[in-house]
Amino acid sequence: MKTTASTLTKFTLGILIAGSIAACNQNKTADKPATAATTASSEVKETIVYVNSDSLLNKYDYFKDMSKRLEDKGKASQGDLQAKGQAFQREVAEYQKNAATLPADQRQSTEQRLQRKQQELQGYQQNANAEFQNAQATENAKLYDKIADFTKGYAKEKGYKLVLTYSKANPTVLYGDHSLDVTADVVKRLNEAYAKDKK
Repeated sequence: MKTTASTLTKFTLGILIAGSIAACNQNKTADKPATAATTASSEVKETIVYVNSDSLLNKYDYFKDMSKRLEDKGKASQGDLQAKGQAFQREVAEYQKNAATLPADQRQSTEQRLQRKQQELQGYQQNANAEFQNAQATENAKLYDKIADFTKGYAKEKGYKLVLTYSKANPTVLYGDHSLDVTADVVKRLNEAYAKDKK
């Protein structure tokens, strides 16, 4: 399920980057044109922050639980598929062992039945994969909504105009002063909110 976690992380990071949230309409008042430029540039520095999405996902309890749910679902699906595949292989081996002693018409009907079973098994596998991908997409959408909704309220509360996301895997932010990193506070509050939701 390493691929699942990697896919989840990439998908989530992409969504978070694409959906960097601009919130909070603050009124700008300027007394003089000269101070207006100074005020605007100082506001930009103070109202843009970033979240390290690698740390966020590693420490966010909802993401951990979500990954576990998906991993369990994937393992169950894989186990079911493996059991069906092994049963089919046993049937094929049994047929091959007895094929020489069977009449031609029985051989032909058995081969057709086995061929249908193989096609059903392939269809089952495709459906299981599609179902897993749908579950993954649904979980990712929920994760994005939770983080985006929280970040919108967080930005409004703190007076931030823009919340960026940073990740080593997708480094759109090459440098950010540590004073602008709000990851620890965001993770703490997200986990507190999630703990309340679980009760």
